[in-house]
Amino acid sequence: MGFVRTFYFFVLLIVFPGLAKAQSYRQLSVDDFQGAPHHDGLAVATTACFIDLKYDVHARNGIYQLKFHVSLLFDTERSWIDRTRLNSSEMITDVLKHEQGHYNIDYIEQQELQHELESRQYSDNYKDEVSTIFDRIHAKYDQLNKDYDDDTEHSQNKKQQASWDRFFQRKLGNLLASR
Repeated sequence: MGFVRTFYFFVLLIVFPGLAKAQSYRQLSVDDFQGAPHHDGLAVATTACFIDLKYDVHARNGIYQLKFHVSLLFDTERSWIDRTRLNSSEMITDVLKHEQGHYNIDYIEQQELQHELESRQYSDNYKDEVSTIFDRIHAKYDQLNKDYDDDTEHSQNKKQQASWDRFFQRKLGNLLASR
């Protein structure tokens, strides 16, 4: 059975009702996936995470200082697992592990975005500058999500899934240790 996953990613201006509050890194559980499954394809699960990007601007004598608030939000109502198509607890575990990988990619993106935005100086064109940085980093991680699904064959290739799991463990270990 092939696994296809749809990934939702938006810059939020409005908080949707099913969004978990901004949070630090966490392990997902089956209970996090409360949305109604979509039966229009091969997908058995979807993880919906969003980046909430806000900033305050202080301008003085032509110098612009920006203070960023970059949060990763997990939408429980848009995230789902179709349990009717999973025959065993092992399959549920495999799908949950794969979906955790998508969350991990989103978390790594949020961390890189926060770091990159905070390490820059901005001009009076700060809106475009912030947008350019966001678009560049988002494109990078959008591609990483696609590569993850392709490499793991949507969790079906166990060897590749294990390789990605090791990658996430190293990358997250470094990020979490640096906080």
